[in-house]
Amino acid sequence: MRILIVEDNRRLAALIAKGCGEAGFASDACHDLDGARAALAAARHDAIILDLGLPDGDGLQLLAALRAEGNEVPVLVLTARDVLEARVEGLNTGADDYLLKPFAMEELVARLRALLRRPGKALGRVLSAGNLSLDTVAREVAIGGTPAAFSKRETDLLEILLRRQGRVVAKETIEQGLHAFDDEISSNTVEVSVHRLRKRLAEAGADMEIHTLRGIGYLLGTP
Repeated sequence: MRILIVEDNRRLAALIAKGCGEAGFASDACHDLDGARAALAAARHDAIILDLGLPDGDGLQLLAALRAEGNEVPVLVLTARDVLEARVEGLNTGADDYLLKPFAMEELVARLRALLRRPGKALGRVLSAGNLSLDTVAREVAIGGTPAAFSKRETDLLEILLRRQGRVVAKETIEQGLHAFDDEISSNTVEVSVHRLRKRLAEAGADMEIHTLRGIGYLLGTP
């Protein structure tokens, strides 16, 4: 899952990105409206954390434009404007939720997950296939009901494949789901990650495996 953070305070944006990363989200941070528009044009995001007071305008301008285009990406407005009129305006413009600064990172992540669990959105708590299951909140993998030790990268990749089980997942989709814009990615990063996860699944006794469709992508399915 990929999150766009639009926050002009660079230190706060970095802290949010760190918290999102620890929760299993890839995230991109930008600090003004122009940067947000460029990020949205460059990649698909599953949710947006949107500050309102930005150097080149109000975050509600971006929100209004997205909704006018029919873009229903979940938007969590994050702001210090602690007045009723501001909250009402944000919700009426199309915000899905509203969180006031200062805030606890745990609450922000919980609100993101709640938005993504809504009907038609992307995030269920527990994903399963065969004897394999992943608790997306606790970030815990189980094989046949028994907890199994997977690294963070392995868990993140497994989540991407589980959410699209039965469908081929392109290499580009995996790159976008695992990495932010400023991450250093080598030409074989995805291949290495898939190899490690494939080995881990086999060692743990999973009855699902990753199939490689050369030139197309990867598919999580039965052997």
